[in-house]
Amino acid sequence: MTDSSRAEFRIVGGHPALDLVNTVSPRIRGGAGQHDYLTTPAELLAWSRRIELIDLRDFSAVEGTWRPAPELAEKALRATLDIREATYDVLASRAGGAVVAPDGVKRSQGTAFERLMLRWSAAAARSMLIPAEDRTHGVADLVVGTSPAQLIPDRLVVAAVELVRTVEVRQLRACPIAEGGCGWLFLDRSRNGSRRWCAMEDCGTRVKIRKLGERRRATAVPS
Repeated sequence: MTDSSRAEFRIVGGHPALDLVNTVSPRIRGGAGQHDYLTTPAELLAWSRRIELIDLRDFSAVEGTWRPAPELAEKALRATLDIREATYDVLASRAGGAVVAPDGVKRSQGTAFERLMLRWSAAAARSMLIPAEDRTHGVADLVVGTSPAQLIPDRLVVAAVELVRTVEVRQLRACPIAEGGCGWLFLDRSRNGSRRWCAMEDCGTRVKIRKLGERRRATAVPS
């Protein structure tokens, strides 16, 4: 996490679908005072380029489609946010350290799966198999995002479904809110599975500094 007033924030999820989930801070269902980093189509476009979901050619195609048709841009943003929340609903209950506000669960996990499936089905209908020659592995490429207007949400929902299908649950963790973290989800790929924070230089350091201050105040000798 970073200060919510900054334009950029850390990319720490280890997977595009988790990076999408982490565009809200702190990440807790139904929590107050959350900051959303994806509130406009322009923010969505810039973020997608930053995480390399799209390349420069895709960027130009999407921007060229959205600029004269802002209603298409808003539709893509709404689809993306729906994919984000459905992905969080599906994964949060399995992530070590995640906290879900008791009064904030408005959709069941089953409904979240259904929403992802519907978005994925629509994305699949806009995808193509392209034959590939002279290859040793595979004879075709799957091209997701043939419609520039919906390219970004299509690629994100395909990534989300791939993660839901294949994630090693033991690696799925949340930066611990109860200990001062931000709740962001990430894949712990450390050798001994000991990663606790979204980023040690961010939440981890901030919590350490706070605890150090608390210990110093507790042991201070009154004058």
